Order: sequence, then C-alpha cells, then structure tokens
Amino acid sequence: MRLRALATATACGLAVLFASAPSASAAEGQFTYLYNAPAGPAQLGVLTDPPSGVCLTLLEVAPEWTPAAHSPRNHTGSTATVFTGANCEGDWFSLRPHGGHASERLKLRSVVFS
Repeated sequence: MRLRALATATACGLAVLFASAPSASAAEGQFTYLYNAPAGPAQLGVLTDPPSGVCLTLLEVAPEWTPAAHSPRNHTGSTATVFTGANCEGDWFSLRPHGGHASERLKLRSVVFS
C-alpha cells in the first residue's frame, strides 16, 4: 500500500513539474530614451522588463523619415545593444547594465538585451 502511495505522489509531482510553463527570460528594469515628437518638446520612451534576445524596434522612431531616438539609459540587469537602424541593423553601441547611458549624440532606432 505504501509503495502505491509513493508511486502516486511521485507521478503527481512529475506532472506538476512538466506542466508548468518555462519562465520567459527578461531584462528586469527599465530602458529609457528620448525621441522628438512632431510638435513640442522631446518625449520619454520607456521599455519596462523587455525580453532578452529579441530585437525591439522603437515604434516612435521606426520610420526612417522620423528623427532617431537619443540619450538612452539602461537601468535593466542586462547589457543593452542599441542600433542606428530599425530591426537591429546599422552601427551599434553597447550600454552596460544598471546605469549605462549615452548622450544625445548617440542615435538609435532599435535595441536588443543580452
């Protein structure tokens, strides 16, 4: 009888283990940048807990005819690699985790977190 109870408990434990979804990898924290609105002062763009390993094109500056974003600040726990073009194309620059930043001279349209 004890063997049957042990087998049932083990089977239930394995079912729970395999049924739970894997956790998604994310760069915890915020990544901020400034972009120029069509009219008015610069606006603050924020990515909160962005996914890791996925290229994120900044929607506000995705079209090539809009001015690129600038002044990025990386307050996530991952390295942020920013790109001058959409879809992580063009020149790139890496910002260290927990406070890496750049001036308004650094232009960006997309970012990927390690």
